[in-house]
Amino acid sequence: MLLIFFAFDYCLYTVMMLPVLRNAPSLLRRDHTLLVRCFSHNAQSTTDICKVHRYGFAPSGRESGSFSSSSKSLLGTFTRNVSTTMSMGSSISGSVYNNQISCLQGQLRRGFSSDAGLPPHQEIGMPSLSPTMTEGNIVRWLKKEGDQVSPGEVLCEVETDKATVEMECMEDGYLAKIVHGEGAQGIKVGEVICVTVEDEGDIAKFKDYSPSASGSGGDEAKGSSDSSPPPPPKKEAVEPPLSAPGPKTSKPSVAPPSGDRVFASPLARSLAEEHKVPLSSIKGTGPDGSIVKADIEEYLASGGKQVSGAAPKAKGAAAPALDYTDIPHSQIRKVTASRLLFSKQTIPHYYLTVDTCVDKLVELRSQLNSLQEATGGKRISINDLVIKAAALALQKVPQVNSSWTDDCIRQYHNINVNVAVQTDNGLFVPVIRDANKKGLSAISEEVKQLAKKAKENSLKPEDYEGGTFTVSNLGGPFGIKQFCAIINPPQSGILAIGSAEKRVVPSSGPEQYKFASFLSATLSCDHRVIDGAIGAEWLKAFKGYIENPESMLL
Repeated sequence: MLLIFFAFDYCLYTVMMLPVLRNAPSLLRRDHTLLVRCFSHNAQSTTDICKVHRYGFAPSGRESGSFSSSSKSLLGTFTRNVSTTMSMGSSISGSVYNNQISCLQGQLRRGFSSDAGLPPHQEIGMPSLSPTMTEGNIVRWLKKEGDQVSPGEVLCEVETDKATVEMECMEDGYLAKIVHGEGAQGIKVGEVICVTVEDEGDIAKFKDYSPSASGSGGDEAKGSSDSSPPPPPKKEAVEPPLSAPGPKTSKPSVAPPSGDRVFASPLARSLAEEHKVPLSSIKGTGPDGSIVKADIEEYLASGGKQVSGAAPKAKGAAAPALDYTDIPHSQIRKVTASRLLFSKQTIPHYYLTVDTCVDKLVELRSQLNSLQEATGGKRISINDLVIKAAALALQKVPQVNSSWTDDCIRQYHNINVNVAVQTDNGLFVPVIRDANKKGLSAISEEVKQLAKKAKENSLKPEDYEGGTFTVSNLGGPFGIKQFCAIINPPQSGILAIGSAEKRVVPSSGPEQYKFASFLSATLSCDHRVIDGAIGAEWLKAFKGYIENPESMLL
């Protein structure tokens, strides 16, 4: 009786497992890398247990064990938990514990060996190191093939659309293959730049590695998951191109060089054919410019001077070729060009200019620099005072400290002022955060540090992101009297500072005059956000701080 009971139980179990057995080939075909990784030597036990329902595997209440391993993505580590269940033999239940299972499958195919016979490896792609970055350049590699790498170590230096940034390693391993060497340009974000492995002995297997060959396995796996493979493209018969027919031309007596029809009277045409005169070289004086008999006679009387005069024009020597040098675009130059073009094409600019007296500002700067020198501090520039005045004006007129979005006008509570810095590598705009809350000494110190980093091309994203307003000064360094700057999106305003110049102005007494220094400031505004009256109010506040600089210290 006991034997019959066990036989019945076994048959019942077999019937229940038919869907599992039916789906087993699909599991092995789709996620073979998952099973290999699960039972590899470095799989570690974990307390997380999860069951598979996707391929028809039912949860089991029998003895179970769980394994955990990690699959590396392009920029980090992705952990998956795989549970196995042993019951009545060797039934296997696998699961990926994640909400985005399709993403995980893509990482598994990229990260581990497949039909190509490659050992487990990690493909590291070009990272997105700034919000606007779409491609990058490899400046130099700090690690070479075969070197051991650890988390936090710098792999290479990447030139982004903003600056040159160090790319750090995220996992322990060995650098097996450098796909893009030093100087590689235009590498799209996500494109593989190098490969790392866990075991040093696997380095040699990636000598002839190429990302396209590795990616083909993932593409095949993705294609196999579809219910039916796409039909092969139909081969259309391509007929050999016929030889290009020559231009159809009539057989006039004289064809004009330009191919346009020449209108001439029958008598004029007969006379031209008789004397072999090209009608194209004669300017007609008849109706609608047609050639008449008198034109032919005049041409014959002049001895064909019109032809001799036209011949040098047709056979004239070509202009000498220009001598030039092509300078490749840097990443910062490409992004600057695209953002400025976007700004001028999409933002309705208008400009407000005011002249402000800077005599008191210059005097205050002289007094502050005397104190700075006595205490060992750095000197304060006119631009530092302008940044402070602009920040306080933004605090006073907060409508200017805003940006346009499709749904609303976003008014910022932080006043972060970008400062335009010109370098040999292009234009950078590092940011002074909370400029309205900082003293002149702190602003001066921060501006000098950021300008130095910009000239060394070592700015980090946090050094230039998050600005709400921009100041551009071409007056002090270059002597530009006045100019109109282009708004730096998504901001709504930018202040252009010109040079200070001395002018003769009326004094207090009658017929008395004095010299005073005036500075020209032009505010570029986004008319969607800043109305004309608001822009004028902001410039009035800015002028008040410049002409009465003591109020900035209160």
